[in-house]
Amino acid sequence: MHAPKLRIKSPDVLIAESGADRAGHGLRRTMGLFQLVCFGVGAIVGTGIFVGLSDTVAEAGPATVLTFVLAAVTCVLTAFSFAELGGAIPVSGSSYSYAYATLGEGAAFITGWCLLLEYGVSVSAVAVGWGQYLNELLHSVFGWQLPAALSNPPGEGGVVNVPAVVVIALAASLLVRGVRESARATAAMAVLKIGVLALFCAIAFAAFEGGNLTPFAAHGLAGVTSGASVAFFSYIGFDAITTAGEEVKNPRRTVPLAIMVCIGVVTLLYCLVALAAIGALSADEVAGKPAALSLIVNHVTGSTVGGGVIAFGAIVAIASVVLTVTYGQTRILMSMSRDGLIPGVFQRISPKTATPVAGTWIVAAVFAVPAAVVPLKVVLDLTTIGTLSAMVIVNVSVIVLRRSRPGLARPFRAPLFPLPPLLGIACCGYLIYGTGTATWLQFGVFLLVGAVLYVAYGRRHSRLRSAHTGAAGTEAEGGAKAVKAAEAAGADGTTGPAGERAPVATHGG
Repeated sequence: MHAPKLRIKSPDVLIAESGADRAGHGLRRTMGLFQLVCFGVGAIVGTGIFVGLSDTVAEAGPATVLTFVLAAVTCVLTAFSFAELGGAIPVSGSSYSYAYATLGEGAAFITGWCLLLEYGVSVSAVAVGWGQYLNELLHSVFGWQLPAALSNPPGEGGVVNVPAVVVIALAASLLVRGVRESARATAAMAVLKIGVLALFCAIAFAAFEGGNLTPFAAHGLAGVTSGASVAFFSYIGFDAITTAGEEVKNPRRTVPLAIMVCIGVVTLLYCLVALAAIGALSADEVAGKPAALSLIVNHVTGSTVGGGVIAFGAIVAIASVVLTVTYGQTRILMSMSRDGLIPGVFQRISPKTATPVAGTWIVAAVFAVPAAVVPLKVVLDLTTIGTLSAMVIVNVSVIVLRRSRPGLARPFRAPLFPLPPLLGIACCGYLIYGTGTATWLQFGVFLLVGAVLYVAYGRRHSRLRSAHTGAAGTEAEGGAKAVKAAEAAGADGTTGPAGERAPVATHGG
């Protein structure tokens, strides 16, 4: 008896379906390289550095700079895989689509399920930190703050985090207006927050004391490991660039380049901020403090004005992350909905704004709840382990695709292959280990729920289920028609060089 084949959707079909969709009233290609880089920076720089820095310092002490480097190495190794896959398969689904094209439908669904942690739950985590800096700004300007009961979640001195809900609602309101408007807002916010962090470095380095960096690894290797797992949260979002594959001009070239530029810029910025922060104020004074960057600037300048400027930058930075990560989540859900694995409401595109309006509001409503009532530490750890797991799958996918489709057009190829994806898998595993036993157990339960949902709904409603009823030929014929439609529209960069053409899809049970 032959073993059942995986339900795999070939890269040609994925590209073809996105092109065919766009030919009607789907997504529009409006984003260039600068906008995409700003989009990536907008997705990355936010709560992780403005709020999470103090948590990283609590774990690693002065070695926080090293933890950012270690987390960056993990991201760079996996970024090579994202860049290669993003150029070869320029569609909206990111890791989910890459898993569908290489590991099959079951793995793709679980990947999409993990991405709910990276994108959806991370929206909650990011939004939780917004209230800290909002209160810091209100205190600097007006001398008063929101009551703790309305600006913190339970477990952190509050009842409900109202600012977190507000920032998610504002992001959703902007996203449903259109991608062009969202991209412009994101670009402006990205430039502003880089400027604010540069200002912070200039102020903090003016009070730099080398003695604050000793002992460097105060908590030993264990502190560096756990600190790197916390610091990794600061990099989450760079892969959101790949979720914009269907709305980018010349995606095969632009997506890989934007990924590499973003990682380089953000790593340099984070290391400078961490070094400046601990040099200006000792690790013990920074560890665990809310709105730590404003605290440091206030200490150095002796007034609250500088801290207020930093707080304003943090408010803008965190809002931009909420905006871009919510965008990424809606595009992943749209891809899963196209495949029938989740309800069809998530793939509905408004002909007026060319955005998934209903899906955007559903995402905002669902993830506003944990943002309002769940402590930051809980959602931060779950976001980290979900992201690392998805990154492992991406590294595996690039290896599998090299073997299964060696002639597929790849504008970018990971150097020294297969070393980067193998090292990426190892580094991700190392950081997963650092998240701790409690997070592993929570994640295990989360995966179990995802598997049950796939069996109960996704597998039964999948558009590739026809393979189980002898309709594989019909599906392949439809896929071939989609490929022809995409080739006809290929002049705008949707398909790019076709490369070799393998069979359109592989199906099975």
